[in-house]
Amino acid sequence: MKDKLDAFERLLNIMDDLREKCPWDKKQTMQTLRHLTIEETYELTEAIIENDLEEVKNELGDIMLHLVFYAKIASETNIFDISDLLNSICDKLVHRHPHIYGDVEVADEEEVKANWEKLKLKEGKKSVLEGVPKTLPALVKAIRIQDKARGIGFDWDNKTQVWEKVKEEIEELKIEVNNESDKIEDEFGDVLFSLINYGRFLNLNPEDALEKTNKKFIKRFQYMETETKKEGKELSQMSLTEMDIYWNKAKKL
Repeated sequence: MKDKLDAFERLLNIMDDLREKCPWDKKQTMQTLRHLTIEETYELTEAIIENDLEEVKNELGDIMLHLVFYAKIASETNIFDISDLLNSICDKLVHRHPHIYGDVEVADEEEVKANWEKLKLKEGKKSVLEGVPKTLPALVKAIRIQDKARGIGFDWDNKTQVWEKVKEEIEELKIEVNNESDKIEDEFGDVLFSLINYGRFLNLNPEDALEKTNKKFIKRFQYMETETKKEGKELSQMSLTEMDIYWNKAKKL
């Protein structure tokens, strides 16, 4: 434990030095750090998807620096400091885990999540969906919305029911497409929302699944570009049938 505390103290001391002596660090505000923090978070998620644990460690370090940086900036105007931040999250964790720090009994993780959402409402939240950031990307937001609704029991019983809902939404989309109506976008969104729901019931993260497919497509497409150039060809000048030959080679690899 002492090693961990020493390492954290070292980071705090370095942050003090940087804020006092480095021209770049002295200029930073919460607003200027915001987009950098988002970038670091995406870099962390990419390392996790790639299962590059060394890079996960590095990116977590970058994010830890940002957390300390925000706390340092806040402390300079006596808003809060790092100890306030840490005590706040500790208090919240103790309060929201009465099955550990109280006399509440739970059967499984679903009851834990249900209790968590109920406690948040008691703390003054008006809606269980209130904690979903408005600026989240739509796919991630859909996952969080569904997860929070599930926390209070608003969910399907099994994956078969969810798959039937997916098929129902696809049929509704087909109807609107055939009618060339102005509801196509709405129905397309319903299909995506139901597929994301189905992903939850398959115990997979739709965001991760889509990102892996993105990477797979990029890898195969770039293979096509490389191989056709070797043969003096341009993809833009080839027919779809010709391109399919290289695409199928890429899939085999």
